[in-house]
Amino acid sequence: MTKGYVQVYTGNGKGKTTAAFGVAVRMLGAGYRVFIGQFLKKGLYSELKGFKRWGGSISIEQFGSGRFVGKDATVKDRKLAEEGLERCWKAIRSGEYDLVILDELNAALSLGIIKFDTVRRLLHEKPDNVELILTGRGAPPELINEADLVTEMVEIKHYYGSNVSARTGIEK
Repeated sequence: MTKGYVQVYTGNGKGKTTAAFGVAVRMLGAGYRVFIGQFLKKGLYSELKGFKRWGGSISIEQFGSGRFVGKDATVKDRKLAEEGLERCWKAIRSGEYDLVILDELNAALSLGIIKFDTVRRLLHEKPDNVELILTGRGAPPELINEADLVTEMVEIKHYYGSNVSARTGIEK
């Protein structure tokens, strides 16, 4: 790949991570290497189990405490996110990966856990051949302005409103 772009998937609707992981599957199928850093998450989700089947072509790391992080982010949450961003920055610069996904980074930005200035530097200094995808609700306007592609997922209707729990293989 000669030119990598910056993609942002944001909004209150479902499908941001799913869309990013769809791109990851396409990249893997084309013989490219993928790194996924998941912010604010910790746990063995179905996608992690599925991606293990791709072997060494994909690396996934989580940078979360395993609890829901809202406006009450702790010092530990901030530290995990900062360490995660540094790890992702190393992956971006390593030359090992063609696609890097920063899953839920937008949420970490909107919660103030990560500062946008740090992300701006990453966007400006990323190698030209690395595709970068940032997911999560609440992408700040500064990020939207910097990105090459922005998609907003809008919830029109969701069965969660009918008390349907997250289903294995669909939402988790």
